[in-house]
Formats: sequence, C-alpha cells, structure tokens
Amino acid sequence: MTQQNFVIRRQAFWDSVEIAISGSKKIFKKNAVQFPEMFQELTQDLNTARAHGFDLDLIERLNRLVLEGNQILYGQHSWSWKHIINFIVRTFPEAVRKSWKGILLCHLIFYGLAFFAILLCTRFPHFSYKILPRQQLEYMKEMYDPDSSHFLTPRDIENDADMFGYYIYNNVSIAFRSFAGGVIAGIGSLFVLIFNALYLGVITAVIIDAGFSKTFFSFIIGHGSFELTAIIISAYAGLILGYRIFVTKGLSRTASIKQAGITAIPLIIGSTVFLIVAAVIEAFWSSRHVFSYNVHFIVGMLGWILVYAYFVFSGRKKHD
Repeated sequence: MTQQNFVIRRQAFWDSVEIAISGSKKIFKKNAVQFPEMFQELTQDLNTARAHGFDLDLIERLNRLVLEGNQILYGQHSWSWKHIINFIVRTFPEAVRKSWKGILLCHLIFYGLAFFAILLCTRFPHFSYKILPRQQLEYMKEMYDPDSSHFLTPRDIENDADMFGYYIYNNVSIAFRSFAGGVIAGIGSLFVLIFNALYLGVITAVIIDAGFSKTFFSFIIGHGSFELTAIIISAYAGLILGYRIFVTKGLSRTASIKQAGITAIPLIIGSTVFLIVAAVIEAFWSSRHVFSYNVHFIVGMLGWILVYAYFVFSGRKKHD
C-alpha cells in the first residue's frame, strides 16, 4: 500500500472526523451515534500509517485526531438523567445485540452445564458432596426449608435493608470477578461462568432431593432473569477483553484492548445495573412469604419475558 493511495482512499473520512470533532455541538450530535465506530476506524488508520512508515505529518494529524476523539469518548462527562435513561433504553440493548452470537454461546455453556449438573446430581446424589462442601449444602437446604428459622433469609440478616446490601455486594462482586477474569486470557471469566453454572445445578439438585423445590423455584424465578443474564453477559465481556489481549488483528496491544473496551464497557455497566435490579427484587420481593407460590411463579415468568423482550426490541431505530 502506497501513501498516496492510502490518503486518496481515506482523506474524505478524516475530514468528516475532523469536522465532527472541531465543529459545533449541533454538528457533533448528528454524528454522535456513529462516532465510536468512526473512532475505531481512525485508530486503525493511525496504526496502518505507523506500520507502513508514512510521513510524519500524516501520522501527526491522525494522532491528533485520535487524541481528541479519545478525549471526547473517555473524558469526564457529567451524567444526567437523560444520559442514564439513554444508556438503559438504547446503548445497553444495542451492545448486547451487536454481540448476540458470543452471548448466546455463553448462555448455552452456562445453562447446558447447569442442567447437566442437575441431571447428574439428582441421579447420583453423592456427587453433590464431591463438588461442594457438605456444610454449604446443608445450609442451603436449611434456607429453603419452610420450617427453618432461616427460611429464605441468609444467616445474620435481620431486615430487608441488610438483605439488600448483602445481595448488592454478592451480585456486583460476581460481575466484577467475571469481567476482571478476562485479564488472565479470558480464563478467569470462563471459570466464573462454569463455576456459577455448576453451583446453580448442584444446589438445585440438592434442594429437589430434599423436597423443597416449590419454595426454591418460587424464590429464584423472580430475580433469576436479571441476575443470571447479567452474570452471563459480564462473563462474555471479560472473555472479549481476554481475547483482544492476544488477538490484536494488526493493532497494537493497547489499541486492541481499547477496542475491546468499547465493546465490553457498556456490557459490564449494563450487567451491573441488572444485578442491582436483581438485588432489589431478591430482597424486597422474592423473600416475601405473604404471597402464594403461584403469584411468585407468574411474576417471575413475566420477568423472564420482559428481560428478553428488552434485549430484542429496546432501542431499535425505525430502519432496524
């Protein structure tokens, strides 16, 4: 590739980026939705120019545009309610749809392993105690026993507010471990995904074997749609990070990680929001004993339908 051909082919694009960055707010708003993709292209052009040893003036121009674009994308911005609502209504579901193949694969791994563990441990109950400690399994059976003093309530929890804090800490820490595990070549994220799948399967099998399936399923169905989906998405975000550390696709490792961040950050933020919602439901609805099991099942099923309808339909443009 010669510099002349490169410039002729990409000059119009660079000019449009410069206008978007240097122009008025009205001009930038017209390109705001496409700007992250424009920034990715610009970063690739800068790496191409450096790799081919093109003129320093050209590299300096592209580097300046990348720095200014980076400031726009990653600089400090004041978050208003409008930004937050736009993220929830549009940015997060769009990010999930763009990565639907990878997220679907993570769904299949998670639920496949969970159902395998359920089938294995219901058929051979002794396997449950080889995977998880006996003390932990006995504690879980006690929690879902309607005659227990700890029925649907973790030990040392005295009220709904304490329970909410407990679930917030537990849920968000899982999401953080899922994402941060991506630094270890994605192995950590995959481990968290597999562990949680096996944990869910083993616990489910033990509870079914103990005869408390009705209380167990009526409890987890309410918040499970948000919590389990968030764990899967955050694990995928970590896998993306780990993948792009080693598969740079011609970019520098730093640029490759930044590109992974553009994809992964909306997913991990959205997953955190989902986990907070799950904690609210778990603390103030799932553990309520005053409603019948059928009411919990109906509300829980509506929750699952709502979550997947949200990802399929929310934030779509008219031409989509």
